[in-house]
Amino acid sequence: MIGRLTGFVVEKNPPQIVLDVNGVGYELDVPMSTFYNLPSVGEKVTLLTHFAVREDGHFLYGFLGEAERFAFRQLLKVSGIGARTALSVLSGLSVNDLAAAVAQQELGRLIKVPGIGKKTAERLLLELKGKLADATGMTLNIAAADDPRADISNALLALGYNEKEAAAAMKQLPADVGTSDGIRQALKLLSKA
Repeated sequence: MIGRLTGFVVEKNPPQIVLDVNGVGYELDVPMSTFYNLPSVGEKVTLLTHFAVREDGHFLYGFLGEAERFAFRQLLKVSGIGARTALSVLSGLSVNDLAAAVAQQELGRLIKVPGIGKKTAERLLLELKGKLADATGMTLNIAAADDPRADISNALLALGYNEKEAAAAMKQLPADVGTSDGIRQALKLLSKA
């Protein structure tokens, strides 16, 4: 089916976007992690997609990276989890955070996601166990080890800031900032907000 689209962002109405691909406007639902990292309206982007056909319609979901799409598809395999809930999980947690929560069986992290109750979180932990290691993969872990910016972002997320707040603080940091200085500066920026 439709595996990838490259086109221009025409509309951005969270969680939905419209992508113009050679004159055809595709409506895609995207997790907020993808939404916040999209270019401005009128700019070109490539999104990996998941196409779903249901009784009530055809639905297209977009992701900036393979890890997000893989995690989305794994979430859909969990009984009782639909596309909206899967998008909500990926909007509330990064793929790495979701994989870490599942690996460490951290029920509390999942319950913080809107729409996820205790029973659903328990089912997610049970059914996703061992399945998300592929999503995070070695490339992400290697990149995080060599990239102080990834360490800074992960530290902010671990301290309870959401991805939007962490991303906003990261944009204001110098490009060559070290991990400890970056965390200190980001915390100062976030405390002023």
